[in-house]
Amino acid sequence: MAPVSALSGRHVRLEPLTEAHFEGLVVAGSDPAIWAWYPDSAATPDSMRRFVDIALASAASGAAQPFAQVDAKTGVIVGSTRLAAFDMRHRRAEIGWTWLAPSAQRTPINTESKYLLLRHAFETLALMRVEFKTDCLNEKSRRALTRIGATEEGIFRRHMITETGRVRDSAYFSVVDAEWPVVKQHLEKLMARDDAPLA
Repeated sequence: MAPVSALSGRHVRLEPLTEAHFEGLVVAGSDPAIWAWYPDSAATPDSMRRFVDIALASAASGAAQPFAQVDAKTGVIVGSTRLAAFDMRHRRAEIGWTWLAPSAQRTPINTESKYLLLRHAFETLALMRVEFKTDCLNEKSRRALTRIGATEEGIFRRHMITETGRVRDSAYFSVVDAEWPVVKQHLEKLMARDDAPLA
């Protein structure tokens, strides 16, 4: 798979992850609350080191395209996300491993990040299907995926063992290529609303 360039929007710049992002990710990911719904936390420098090493190894093997999420206005690293689980034979991949610092949550950054990744997936990589998964107990994440236009497909039962030992069921969502024009228009309307000046 060819190297990917930065994906840029009004609020966020998705920079292909490199070692140079590590210190910024340590700062952005230091609040343990960020990781409440993840199988593994990366709230410490050591655990973020593992997170970054795994992401870079996946990128080197062609299995993933990980990104640092950078606030376009300030240049500050605010999180990470990636396209991964590529199956180019069947033209599918997953958007996931996504987290944001508390300061960037409930801002336009997440919506725009999903827009940029989906546009890249469907319009550059010509994928047929993009998947998302989240802890089935994470109602906030499930609502957010529905809000961007993804379709919930079902529950993978007893899907993961978290670092606390809890067995997680995962809710699966997707957007497929036939839906992308409508989802794209929907996301652009959401972003236009986010950009509208306050009354």
